[in-house]
Amino acid sequence: MTKLAYLLLIGLAVPTAAPAQHHRDQRQAFEARREGRILPVREIERRVVPSMGGAQYIGFDFDSGAAVYTLKFLRDGRVIWVDVDGRTGNVLGRTR
Repeated sequence: MTKLAYLLLIGLAVPTAAPAQHHRDQRQAFEARREGRILPVREIERRVVPSMGGAQYIGFDFDSGAAVYTLKFLRDGRVIWVDVDGRTGNVLGRTR
């Protein structure tokens, strides 16, 4: 197998992993919310999105171990990540 063919096969395999991970993130967030351990993502979004000065909201990931939402935004071709404590709704950090 040539290097090009190998790289193409790897490239085709990667996109299938992202939707599965996103689904797991959503399921874990749903379970934690249902059990009252975290705030709902809609509440987190309501608090954070307006503070992003017109950046386009892309979506979120959820780290169930740390109970941290990572909201993703796009502004001027750059991705901005905002980490939010899922228990309190406090912003923990943000890329520029």
